[in-house]
Amino acid sequence: MTKLQPVLSHFQTALILKAKKNGEPTVLTSIDLGISEITVTLMSDGAAFPEIGRLAWDQIATINADTNGCFLIENNSIRAIRGFSQSTGRAMSLMPTTGAPALIIAGFPMHRMKGITPFEASRAMSDAIGPFYGEVLDTATGLGYTALCAVKTSTKVTTVEFDPLVPELAMLNPWSSALFTQDTISRIIGDSFDVIKDFPSEKFCAIIHDPPTLSLAGDLYSGEFYKQAFRVLRPGGKMFHYIGDPKSVAGNRTTQGVLRRLHDAGFKNVVSKPVAYGVTAIK
Repeated sequence: MTKLQPVLSHFQTALILKAKKNGEPTVLTSIDLGISEITVTLMSDGAAFPEIGRLAWDQIATINADTNGCFLIENNSIRAIRGFSQSTGRAMSLMPTTGAPALIIAGFPMHRMKGITPFEASRAMSDAIGPFYGEVLDTATGLGYTALCAVKTSTKVTTVEFDPLVPELAMLNPWSSALFTQDTISRIIGDSFDVIKDFPSEKFCAIIHDPPTLSLAGDLYSGEFYKQAFRVLRPGGKMFHYIGDPKSVAGNRTTQGVLRRLHDAGFKNVVSKPVAYGVTAIK
């Protein structure tokens, strides 16, 4: 895999502009959205990044003004990390946070961000049923955070993503880089509702199911899907199902339906996990 290109958001440019205002010659900031730090040299016509190049002050101001965007640095120019899906007809982008960025689809975040970073939220889902002793199925790859958390204690993670544009954005996200380099992560492009039918029975020790909202992916909340999930789990296998804020009206209503259909599919010990915004179930 080629070397990752540098990415900036307003969190990093704010530090640069503050240092400029204070008359400082250099500043520590990040070009991988907070994973690491480098020293940037401030000059009269812009900021110089080691081994990368230079950005003019108006380019830095453009990034700083967009609190919802992440920007790739390419040949001394900047490009917002966003795209339009031909599969779904929806716009997608990366939105910066104080940690790992979130995936935004049609204006809606695909991650929890209130009081928690997207990567921390993925870790909470994985921890709800981990550690793992075998192969894990991740039904919605997204930016790969859940797969990266689960693979730490599993023998393998098979992760499924519906939209081909999503991995293209993930490849530009520094926090997702290991998703494309770890040989213990297998990536599939397809609809989990269909893909799961092709797996042999009792293949997985656990399933982490983090679907889009009910309105966007109703099939992934269906009794038919849960029956397939039950089939591909080993006896004693666990499933985590992300639903959303259990204190919200919509979250509570969806949770009740999910609990009922999981029971009908054969799952036992179906328990709400409000900290992780979901439920767990055992085969």
